[in-house]
Parts: sequence; C-alpha cells; structure tokens
Amino acid sequence: MSAVPRSEKPAGRFRRMLDRLSSSQEDLESEELREDTETAGCTRIGDCRDRQIVTVTGTLRTVTLRPRAGVPALEAELFDGSAALDVVWLGRRSIVGIEPGRKLIASGRISMSRGRRVLFNPKYELRPLGRE
Repeated sequence: MSAVPRSEKPAGRFRRMLDRLSSSQEDLESEELREDTETAGCTRIGDCRDRQIVTVTGTLRTVTLRPRAGVPALEAELFDGSAALDVVWLGRRSIVGIEPGRKLIASGRISMSRGRRVLFNPKYELRPLGRE
C-alpha cells in the first residue's frame, strides 16, 4: 500500500469510470458546475468573502418574487457546485430569461445577509441554452 491518499493519485480511466458510476446525479452535476467555473475563469462561490468584488457562474436553482421594504425584488439562488449565492434584483418583478435551470455569469460586490452570500443588482450574462 502506498502512503499517497486516493484523491492525490492520478486517476486512471477505469477509476474515473467507477467513480462516475458510484456517484449520485447531484454529485455529478456539482462536479460539472465546478469545472464550468474553472473554465470560465470565475471565482468559486465557496471562496467569496464579504465585500469582495467577484465574477461568479452557476445554475439558478430557484427564482422568487420577494418584496423588500415595500419594493419588489426578484431573488434567485445561484449554485456553482461549491456553495450557493442569493442574487437579488431590486425594483424588478421579473426578468426575461431568469428562470430555474438557467446558467448565468454574474458580477458585483458580495454582501452577507443573515449568514448567506448575496449579490445585489449584479451585471449578468445569460449562458446559451443547450450547452448541457
């Protein structure tokens, strides 16, 4: 037996195939999202700190209309495989293309609200559909 942990060993083709077969669908999707983050050159949501200016990418898991202080606010949860982030557009009831399952890239300053990362009124770019 070698002293190198399995995760540090180079994975062969057979090992990767076994890992994929024994992983859940959620684990596979999370891994794919983490790879997309690296490919796009974005910051992982799990690595974002309060007040940091970031560019993140991921998939919208939920989209809800939740008024804040009497003002309409469209909220979405963005997930990149490492953590989730709330994206909030103040003064908006809906935005064309912002829907669950849609991939996007968002840029702005991270805030912490009730222990969660939040990105208010970000610059965003919708990723093309069908890039699955």
